[in-house]
Amino acid sequence: MRARRSVGLGLLCVLLAGAPSDDAAAQAKPDGEMRWALYVTLSPAWFDPGEVVGVLTPFWVLYALHDALVKPMPGNHLTPSLAESWTVSADRRVYEFKLREGLRFHNGDPFTAEDVKWSFQRAKGAKLLHEKVREVAIADPYRVRFHLHEPWPDFMTFYGTLATGAGWIMPKKYVEQVGTDGFKKHPVGLGPYKFVSHTPGIELVMEAFEGYWRKMPSVKRLVYKSVPDPVTRLAMLKRGEVDLAYLLDAPQAQEVKRAANLTLAFSGGIGTFYLDFFDQWDAKSPWADKRVRLAANYAIDRQAVNEAENLGASRLTGNIVPRSFDFALPIEPYPYDPAKAKQLLAEAGYPGGFDAGELYPWPPYFSMGEAIGGYLGVVGIKTRIRTMERAAFYAALASKKLRGLCVCINAVYGNAASRMAETVPSDGAFAYGGYPDVDALYKQQARELDRKKREALLRQIQQVLHERVRFGPIYDYIWPSGVGPRVEDPALMLIDPYPWSAPLEEVRLKKK
Repeated sequence: MRARRSVGLGLLCVLLAGAPSDDAAAQAKPDGEMRWALYVTLSPAWFDPGEVVGVLTPFWVLYALHDALVKPMPGNHLTPSLAESWTVSADRRVYEFKLREGLRFHNGDPFTAEDVKWSFQRAKGAKLLHEKVREVAIADPYRVRFHLHEPWPDFMTFYGTLATGAGWIMPKKYVEQVGTDGFKKHPVGLGPYKFVSHTPGIELVMEAFEGYWRKMPSVKRLVYKSVPDPVTRLAMLKRGEVDLAYLLDAPQAQEVKRAANLTLAFSGGIGTFYLDFFDQWDAKSPWADKRVRLAANYAIDRQAVNEAENLGASRLTGNIVPRSFDFALPIEPYPYDPAKAKQLLAEAGYPGGFDAGELYPWPPYFSMGEAIGGYLGVVGIKTRIRTMERAAFYAALASKKLRGLCVCINAVYGNAASRMAETVPSDGAFAYGGYPDVDALYKQQARELDRKKREALLRQIQQVLHERVRFGPIYDYIWPSGVGPRVEDPALMLIDPYPWSAPLEEVRLKKK
């Protein structure tokens, strides 16, 4: 459930939360080893919170090695963590955070306000935050103030959720000693697990940090193994080589379902799959015609794709903003109507269809890209599937080098405003174009402090996007994983929505 706070006149104080329990000291020492089979190759950039740019994937490493002032946790998407409390000034221009005292990074360096300020300044994926924040001032070693140019209702959404990595803290002194490249080779953080080793393309090994402020982890050693092939992930789970195999394709998920000693688990709900028509901004492209984009939407049997890819667990949608988000406009998914799709194409001047060029599936969801390409082909929209390695795809997407069509996924956390931030405004990191009137509405909502008026503006934006067929929403993604017999609690969906095991200090193996 989404946590909400209203800011009244005067000073708002968010009281202590998430403090360690008295039982922590009596907790048994961490024991055992738990192994995950990941579906992508880990990037060393994910070890650095400052490198987080518009995608959710790095947080499965950040929740292990690092910690944030405020972050999503079970039951509260704005949980005080390294900040034990915060206040907001009467004019809503100053946010002051009171930091937990006595905390130390994994290498023994003390955690102070200097680390908070420095981490914020170097965060690459925090363009909006940097524009809105006039100054970060250190009041004392355990108190830091963010001064805004003007009141901004989404400061905590962008700083305290997974919309950016700006609130995740790096050790200033250590990074300055070893450099950014040195840090990626041996990261140091404040999280529940310490870095042990990283073998590129193979595995990441981490060990419990017994001094973690919130709770001593239960499992001694975590191992993340990179296993891109789902058949291999399942085989490793069956053999007991891993204890949790993420993201199984439907045939492998069905095998887990039938196996007596394995458990099928579902997680996600944060990422929304959608078609992005990169060339719609080119007047010479067929995609510039709204009827063609609408035809593509009618061509897809979303429920059939859902059954084939996720055993029907995902939630069909007509919006890129999940319904559970604040300010979301509920929009029903497009129905499957290939006859209507062909009619629209004929009306647009393409009775025999057209060559739509390349279709890029978001890595590693290649089978879904092939399924979507197949449905488009049936109505005459011919595409060529172009698969790319994840890092190369992100680089090409962000540099606006891709053309044609994308089966993309948006997993930006927060509310409707943050979800749209990277793709809807013309200057968004992954926006290949935009609308001047929508840009104006987006800027207007960012300054609107009245909640009802702001909701109306954000819903108006979503309605305009739907009417203009800016995207082709498919579904909010929920996917199957396999859990082995040694696992007591895989910590899936303790944070809802969130796709992976977290918080990792809650992961438990069965006692021997």
